[in-house]
This record gives sequence, C-alpha cells and structure tokens, in this order.
Amino acid sequence: MTTPIFALADEYIDAFARLSPMWAGAVGVKGDFGVATDFGPDAEAERGKLERDTLAKLNALESTGPDDDLARRHMAERLAVLVDRHEAGEWRRALMVPFGILQNVVSYVSVAPRETEDDWRLNAARMAAVPEMLGTWRRTMDAGIEAGQTVAVRQAVEGAKQARRTVEARVFDKHLTAYGDGPLAQELRQAAEAAYAGFLTAAEYLEREYLPHAVEHDGVGEERYLLAARYTLGQRLDPRDAYAWGWEELHRIEEEMAAEAAQILPGASLDEVTAHLNATRSLDTHEAFLAWLEEKHRTALDALNGVHFDIDPRLMDLDVQLVHGSSSGAPYYTGPSEDLSRPGRTWWPVAEGEKFGIWDELTTLFHEGVPGHHLQVGQTRIAGERLSRFTRVFGNVSGHSEGWALYAERLCDELGWFTDTGSRLGMLGGSAMRAARVVIDIGWHLGYPLPEAEAKRHGKEWTFDVALDVLHTRGRVPLHRARPEIVRYAGWPAQAICYKLGERAWVAARDEAKAAGGADFDLKAWHTAALKLGPMGLDNLAAIMRG
Repeated sequence: MTTPIFALADEYIDAFARLSPMWAGAVGVKGDFGVATDFGPDAEAERGKLERDTLAKLNALESTGPDDDLARRHMAERLAVLVDRHEAGEWRRALMVPFGILQNVVSYVSVAPRETEDDWRLNAARMAAVPEMLGTWRRTMDAGIEAGQTVAVRQAVEGAKQARRTVEARVFDKHLTAYGDGPLAQELRQAAEAAYAGFLTAAEYLEREYLPHAVEHDGVGEERYLLAARYTLGQRLDPRDAYAWGWEELHRIEEEMAAEAAQILPGASLDEVTAHLNATRSLDTHEAFLAWLEEKHRTALDALNGVHFDIDPRLMDLDVQLVHGSSSGAPYYTGPSEDLSRPGRTWWPVAEGEKFGIWDELTTLFHEGVPGHHLQVGQTRIAGERLSRFTRVFGNVSGHSEGWALYAERLCDELGWFTDTGSRLGMLGGSAMRAARVVIDIGWHLGYPLPEAEAKRHGKEWTFDVALDVLHTRGRVPLHRARPEIVRYAGWPAQAICYKLGERAWVAARDEAKAAGGADFDLKAWHTAALKLGPMGLDNLAAIMRG
C-alpha cells in the first residue's frame, strides 16, 4: 500500500516530467510527456512553484514507518535547497559549461533507443526539438540580463565555443550512419541539420547578445558558493576547514606518489615515470581501447559479485561507449532507465590520433563503472517500492554519488586490484587531482589566499592560470584535459569538491561502523546497507549510518 509520502513523491516526479520532458527522456522515466522542454522564465516559475508546493505538502504529512522516514528526510532536504536556489535566481544563470544545457541536449539525443522505426522517429523528434528548446533557454538567459544575474565572461565565451564544436564535430551524424538509408533517412538528416542550426544560433547569441552583459569575475562569492555546496553536498560546508584539509590531503597523496614512482623507476622524477608509463602502457587505437574497457568492466563485475557486493543480475549488463567530439574532457556515467530496459553506460571521450594510457584509466573505470557509479545508481534503480520514486530517479546528490565513486577507487586499492605496472600510481594521481579540485574550487570562488609555500610556487591569488597550473602540476592532469576542467569549476561552483569531501564522509561512516562493530563488522553487509539507503545528502548519510 502506497503511503501519502510515497504518493507525493510519485506526484512530484510525474509533474516534474511533464514540465521537463528532456529530463524525463534522459533518465528514462516512462510516460507521454512530449519531447521538448520549455526552459523559459514562465516554465522555470512553474518548476519553482512545484518545488515550494511539494515541500509544503510534505511538511504537512505524517510518517508511517522507517521507509517513510527515509523518504521524507531526503525529499525535505532536496526540496528545501531547490527552493532556496530558485529564490536566489540561480535558474537565470543556466549555462554551466562544459556540462549544463548544451551537453545535456546532446546526451538527450544520445540516450534515445535505436531499435524500431518508432525509436528512430523519436531520435528525429528530439533532434528537431533542439532549436525550440535552446530558444526558450535564451529567454531565461535574457531574464538574467534584466535581473543583473549573469554568468562570467569566461562561461559565455566557452559556451559559444562548445556550441560551435558540437556542430563542427557533427555529433549527430553517427546516428544517421547507424540508421542507414531507410525510409526515415531524410527526416533524420533534416532533424540533425535543424539541431546544428540551433547550436549555431546559441553560439551567436552568447557571442553577440549575452557577452556584453556577462560579469568579469569567475568566482561566485561566499553566499552563492555556500548555497551551491548545500546543493552538491547535502551538507552545510565549513569552507575554511575544507580548504585547509584539501591542502593537507594533497601533500599526503604526493608523498605516496613519490614512493610509488620510485618503485617503478628508481631515481627518476615523477614526470619521467609518467612519460615512461605513457610510452609503455598505452593503446594506440579506439578499437583496442574499447576492448580493454569492456574486458576490465566484466572482470570487475565478476570479481565483486557475491564477495564484496551482492549484485542484482539486472546490473550485470554494463554498456561501454566511446564518445567522439565530446566537450566534457572526462569520462562519465549514465544510469539505467527507470524500468531497467536501458542499461547503465560508461562514456569515454576520445579524439582522433589519441593514445590511451591504460595505466591511469583503470582507476577511472572503477569510479565510473563498478564498484562505483554503476553499483550505486543501479542499486537505487532496482530498489523498487522500498525507496520513494523521488529518491530513485530524482534524488541524486553529487557529494554522495561522487564520494561513493571515489571511495570505490580506494576500496579497489585496499583489495589489491592495482597490480598492473603504474596502475596504483594512476589511482594516486586521480586522488591528487580530486584534492587539487578542493583547494582550487574553494580558493578561487571564495578568494582565499594560497598558503605561503604554495604561493611561492604558484602565485599569491587564485586566477584561471594559477588554477590551471595547480591542476596540471599538482593534480597531474594533462593540459588538454585540465583546461576544460577549470572551465567546469568556474561554471559549476562546489561540484568539484564533491569527490574528496564525499569520500571523506564515506570513509568516516565506514570507520565509525568498524569501530562500533569490532570483530563482528561485515564489510559486504555494510556496503549492502549503505547502498540500500539510496542517494542522500552527506549530513543525512552520517546521521542515518550512525543510527
């Protein structure tokens, strides 16, 4: 029997899907919600009203048991921060390069099914809807200009570049090739050309109309940053504590990296060891890289199942896709559809002529696939009626999900899985990158000075170039990937901190449980209990796992 709280969660998802068909299609919510999302000011006002009204209804309902308590706690936290973000006008700054609306529109088309003629008609409809959707988005950006709430110059410039790259890479042409010369070929081609025209119009808008109104400073300041941190972490952040901890964590990891490098090439510098690994532990073709990814995903699934996790058979299907012409700069994951008819997928951006350093990609594979995002998101999808529908399909919290994925990398190290030459150094390099993100994101957005020793090395004040230098030299990120990363931090404040601060919360919760359980502590049982909770904010995670 559905409780009033669970019924309200269902009601919210259906209402939000009607207001946001692109979201519904991207996450796989079933229903006839249309194709195009209206991103205009009036539609944003309706979404804001839905959040406020739902929160008010939730506060008036009584809980009927533990499942209700969990659903209420999570919904209340998420809806409250969504209401606060809407009231603060964050919806008027709807860009968030290189992710955000431009990437989301591409992903919306990419995840469409492609088996039947009706599926291909849906592909055509989604592409054809791009100009309309981006047109409504421009009206919201205009509302930001009128309200004096605009994004930074860098975001506008990079957004225009991203829109143009989408067209230059002809990202939708691969769908046309996959379809071939069937009866819908002309309709698909026309739809793709319409989508490209929509992206070009968006680029011209950002360059000619929006850019003169954009703000100069990349940093968003304390008020906006702390609100963003509530949204991405589900936690009230102490930024100065997190900033100091980030530097300490970076120093700790760097010491481990030096020791690991010395075991690979004694006496060589870290840069020399990295060059050696790139030359000897890399693949030259897309086909070889894809085969390696598929084999490692399968090996991890088989090794974890029944030992450290009980993996539902429906989650043993994990798809791997290479992405050509992506602007994201880094691999990412998309979860299964609500009914599990579409599997979870890891996506790996590739470029022509690129070499693939498999020594440092293994840790990312564990992060995006298993035991990382795929197990966490998949477990939420299969939870059924025990979790509210709000939690299953809407309730993701970056600090919870990215923290788990980074915990998953640490777990694989604890299990001794980084045995291939250089792979543990690759894991440590990934962790150094996440620690560098903490200090960059907090320091840059809040204008904190660099510590004295760091200032001598990088500069006294955070700028784009200082952030780039720290991420490249301390986070060990190649420059071709570091630059879009820094752009991302500027456009998505407080998201970059979610990985390390989320990992810190997960490790603390596990260590607390180990200390309380002593010899009776069961890691698999703890993993099962933790993942069964579904997504939640980090403050809620700590409280619930503590009991």
